[in-house]
Amino acid sequence: MQESKNRNRALTKEMKGKVKKQCLLFLILGFSAWDLAFCLTFSLPTDNEDIVGEIQTTTVRAGESLGEVGRRFDVGVYEMIEANPKLDPWAPTTGSVVIIPTQFILPKVPREGLVLNLAEMRLYYFHPDKQLVTTHPLGIGKKGWTTPLGQTVIINKKKDPPWYPPKSIHEEHLAKGDNLPPVVPGGTPDNPLGRYALYLGLKGLSSKTGSFLIHGTNRPAGVGVRVTHGCIRLFPEDIETLFYKVPIGTPVHIIHEPFKVGWHKQHLYLEAHQPLTEPQYTGSNSLARLITIIEATIAGSYSVNWTSAKMAAQSAHGYPVRID
Repeated sequence: MQESKNRNRALTKEMKGKVKKQCLLFLILGFSAWDLAFCLTFSLPTDNEDIVGEIQTTTVRAGESLGEVGRRFDVGVYEMIEANPKLDPWAPTTGSVVIIPTQFILPKVPREGLVLNLAEMRLYYFHPDKQLVTTHPLGIGKKGWTTPLGQTVIINKKKDPPWYPPKSIHEEHLAKGDNLPPVVPGGTPDNPLGRYALYLGLKGLSSKTGSFLIHGTNRPAGVGVRVTHGCIRLFPEDIETLFYKVPIGTPVHIIHEPFKVGWHKQHLYLEAHQPLTEPQYTGSNSLARLITIIEATIAGSYSVNWTSAKMAAQSAHGYPVRID
């Protein structure tokens, strides 16, 4: 038992040292205090590399849920549950060792602008200098209010945005005996959009272009789960930094990809997530589709450990697993 504790202390010390070095680099590059708090900004890998970050571990503090542990590392609720399936997500035992899934295979799409992968509930921001990528967890549309897929751009930005509840949300609240006002002023505690919003060139519930948003929240516990009416929700500290970095006109690519396959130090890795439950995503995590994605990635003769690949796909722990 003591030997195990010593190993965990050594690993934690090693990870803290790596994080400190990474944060020092960001300080030199001029990043803000919020960036230094989470440090999920990485140098973009070369053309032959697809993975950024490292898996970390920590221990549960008294009274913490897995979601609260995750927020310390800018990781969402469901990501934490995927990575730690044996722990009680709401009341994990104090002192339990927790895996922090802060290693990511970059999505197989052009590395530009914002890329949102609904299956992993995570956003990637590829900086205009093409040298850095920043990633944050997302809250997305609940079943029946699905966040749309597709390509668009940021068409507007607002600090302290007012919220105009559309008719469908008014009706939903009325059915629960809650009469919403016509508008919730920006910057107020009751505003679900939080302090910052990026407006997408997509039609939302009001049938107007720009009614789908990437925004903050007055309920941070909803980041990393499916709770919204289709918009994309970020932690308040994440949307604040993103708001000032992302200009109007930035391209946005919203995808649903439960399987990500990529290279790291000449080895092949798979990152698997559970797909969303809507009918249009049926089969997106099938074995046949996995084989197609892997074969397209290796593009020739390469020895794949198919047993490891199938196990990683089935367990869907949400972090890269070596499959060769």
